[in-house]
Amino acid sequence: MSEISILWVDDEIDLLKPHILFLEKKGYAVTKCNNGADAIDLCNENNYDIVFLDENMPGLSGLETLSEIKSKHANLPVVMITKSEEEYIMEDAIGNKIADYLIKPVNPNQILLSLKKNLDHSRLVSEKTTSNYQQEFRKIAMDLAMVNSYEEWIDIYKKLVYWELELENINDSGMIEILESQKQEANSLFFKFIKKNYQDWIHNAEDAPVLSNNLFKEIILPEVKNSKGTLLVVIDNLRYDQYNIIEKTIDKYYKKQVEVPYLSILPTATQYARNSIFSGLMPLEMEQKHPDLWKNDTDEGGKNLYEKEFLEAQLQRLREPLKFEYYKITNLKSGKQLSDNFNSIKENDLTVIVYNFVDMISHAKTEMEVIKELASDDKAYRSLTNSWFLNSPLLEMIQKSQKLGLKLIITTDHGTINSKTPSKVIGDKNISSNLRYKTGKSLSFEEKEVYAVKNPKDILLPSLHMNSSFIFAKEDYFFAYPNNYNHFVKYYRNTYQHGGISLEEMIIPCAIFVPK
Repeated sequence: MSEISILWVDDEIDLLKPHILFLEKKGYAVTKCNNGADAIDLCNENNYDIVFLDENMPGLSGLETLSEIKSKHANLPVVMITKSEEEYIMEDAIGNKIADYLIKPVNPNQILLSLKKNLDHSRLVSEKTTSNYQQEFRKIAMDLAMVNSYEEWIDIYKKLVYWELELENINDSGMIEILESQKQEANSLFFKFIKKNYQDWIHNAEDAPVLSNNLFKEIILPEVKNSKGTLLVVIDNLRYDQYNIIEKTIDKYYKKQVEVPYLSILPTATQYARNSIFSGLMPLEMEQKHPDLWKNDTDEGGKNLYEKEFLEAQLQRLREPLKFEYYKITNLKSGKQLSDNFNSIKENDLTVIVYNFVDMISHAKTEMEVIKELASDDKAYRSLTNSWFLNSPLLEMIQKSQKLGLKLIITTDHGTINSKTPSKVIGDKNISSNLRYKTGKSLSFEEKEVYAVKNPKDILLPSLHMNSSFIFAKEDYFFAYPNNYNHFVKYYRNTYQHGGISLEEMIIPCAIFVPK
């Protein structure tokens, strides 16, 4: 490791000789300086790792010197040392982004601690994070061997997401690879768990989780009835890790009351899962009760054009005469327009906003080279989502919602997974186009790589034809046709897809917030 270089600025620098000798014995290189003007010149001429700066000096004061140094070297850590404990001095120094603040007289150990805190912070955090995950890895591995309920799966997935976010901040590719393999093992076991239990859940098993079709009735409606106004935001295609990232910003305006992760129905695709949320019905029930509103995979036209009508029908069925408005935002212009007129919604019992941006990122990654670069992996995908959210009309609306005193509910319809493994499938020309599930007749596929449902009615899905079946891809598989196979695989590998069975697609957030 190269020698750490320190600039120490104090008009009585000769009195600090014992401190400087102490640091030099510890292997640090210390440059002495007794005034602010020389300190600025030295910083311009040399690459110091850190500056210790006396606040009370003749000529240029410590604060003036600090301001000059920071104007040209914004990332250089500066530790302010002062005799004064007056609040305004501390505030000025902190406002100028000091790295630390020490009160005279300082002892050598205080200096050493400040150095470690500022220069070794990343290494120490990295070592501690790695050590903690190594311990947690063994615990998660044991939990995976025994998991037997959807609640336990939710806990495991939340732990995996937590460690994914922790490890992305350290440069340890080995640890990240270990986590990725653990996620892969978890997804393999989760697939078997879903295959075993899903049909029973659909037919109202006592141990069934909250699914898309009962999310509104079980979770959202009681919150709406228990508040003077609620903003429900459904961000299409929002994965749990992405939600965790944007929650940090929401936390500035809202306090999280409760988080209720729920499971998307199959297929984990917008036309099925989101219509199910708003209708309170399974897809087969939607087709039967609302043939004018429901569209199957191969039908012409948009598949999510009637969410407002589905919600109206659900509220009528539940005999809940709520005053509500529904908005679907698919571009910046419509988002800005709603944000500009946001105060008009304050008399509603419920305002629903469906926001489509994250879904557009995942589709654009498949089709546009620039998005492939920007969202090359899960870490980049999260970063892109966060960047969008911080600059979006949606955040403006959440800020205005807080000022109006509205309760806030954030949820989604399904997640998405980075698809890496091709699985061959053959079907007739009317087979559906989604890469993570297929429906149609005469499907031929790899049995081990799918959850196959020969009779869609068994899981309350409509049939395209008399002999239609459904297949759902497991883990990170995606379906590819034998014709032009290599080109197809190259084009779609490492793209974000949804519709199948994975922790990322099925375990999704629903969080209730109250204004701060």
